[in-house]
Amino acid sequence: MNITIRKGKKNDLPYVLALIKELAVYENAPNEVTVTVEEMERDGFDDNPIFHFFVADYEGQIIGIALYYIKYSTWKGKCVFLEDIIVTEVFRKHGIGKKLFHEVVNVAKQMKVQRLEWQVLNWNKTAIDFYKKLNSNFDDEWVNCKLTGEQIEKY
Repeated sequence: MNITIRKGKKNDLPYVLALIKELAVYENAPNEVTVTVEEMERDGFDDNPIFHFFVADYEGQIIGIALYYIKYSTWKGKCVFLEDIIVTEVFRKHGIGKKLFHEVVNVAKQMKVQRLEWQVLNWNKTAIDFYKKLNSNFDDEWVNCKLTGEQIEKY
């Protein structure tokens, strides 16, 4: 299978959003995706993009993505946060996720960041097994917290 991993382009965004929606269905949250292609264009391709991504391209078809952004640790400094690796279902188990992960690791190396971080749902055994094979550290000390947009407005 001839898969090309490359930096994402603006015209890839409709396919990226379709993969995000596919992931939401897989995670039993199909109605949670509210981002639009227009928002992604603004946020990923203005003068100061707040996210970057790689795509897995198979014969002109976008079949996977790795979306990441830069964050800052008060203790460690510059870090990369891998938001998602998504591979469309029919192309899973072919090493595409590993290739996408590899590209994000390369970015982290080039930027000389102190950490590469990500999250995985505790029920996603396939992803957990993948990260275990990479000798990743699993953190059972920290609890994830968040406010929704609505909660922020009410604050």
